[in-house]
Order: sequence, then structure tokens, then C-alpha cells
Amino acid sequence: MSEQRMHAKFTVNGESVDAQVPVRMHLVDYLREEMGLTGSHLGCEHGVCGACQVMIDGQVVRGCLTLAIQADGKVVQTIEGLSESRELLELQAAFLEHNAFQCGFCSSGMLLTALEITKHHKQASREEIRELISGNYCRCTGYQAIVNAIESVLAKSSSESGVKV
Repeated sequence: MSEQRMHAKFTVNGESVDAQVPVRMHLVDYLREEMGLTGSHLGCEHGVCGACQVMIDGQVVRGCLTLAIQADGKVVQTIEGLSESRELLELQAAFLEHNAFQCGFCSSGMLLTALEITKHHKQASREEIRELISGNYCRCTGYQAIVNAIESVLAKSSSESGVKV
């Protein structure tokens, strides 16, 4: 018995996708298996760890809880696309500087969360950063290095805009 598919059109990292999508396939599986975009990882597959995160229409979502067909008519950005567009450049440099990458398994999801923080929570305190990343598991860093990296980007951004943190 073949799996039911539906027609979907969406954009992934600036590339138009026009495909017959398996109706029960999760977005992260589609991105990894059908498009070869393996930067988003499968961790818990229950929406708890954050390793599968991608952006849909500019909002971070759990790729393991989102069906690929739900991307129909939407814009999807993955860690690959955001890295290629250089949108993550400052955060990636800060993660390197503060040794926040370690094994790298959580990094793609953590960077998407960090990007959201730097866009929407520009005055976040260390405590708030810790709260905002709490949906992302990291087994290597103890989170200090990640918080330090995000905090450094926020501090640099506020000093460049003349805002005191």
C-alpha cells in the first residue's frame, strides 16, 4: 500500500519547492530525506529538545511536530539557509569565541533560538536568556557558554545602538 501524498508549494531557503509530499511526513524528515538539508537534527522526536528547529514565515517551530504539508504556501528557513545568508554570522562567531558549540548536535536549534532572542528580546538579561533557551537541550556545555555567547551579541548590539543593558 503506497503512502498518501498531497501537492504542496513552499519555499525553502529561497528555493521554490513544488512536490507531492507524504501527508504523514514531518517537516524535519522531509528537509533531511527529500532535500538533503541535514543541519536540523532529530533528537527526541517529541518536541522537547529543540534540535529539529526551523523557521516558518520567520517563526521558530519544531520540525518534528510540524508536518511537511503544513509548509504549503509558506517560507521555510533552515540552519543552512540562514548560515548561507550570513544572518547567523555574528551569533556563530560568538558561539565559537565562547566555546558554545562543543559536540554541535544542539547547535542548529540553539542558533535559531538565539537569533530569535537577538531579534525580539534585545534587552534580555542573563536570567531571561536562560529562560528563553530552556526549550533547547544541550548535554555538553552546561549552557553557560551559550548564555555568554548570546549575551555578548546582545551587548554588542546595544552598545552599537547606544542603548545601555
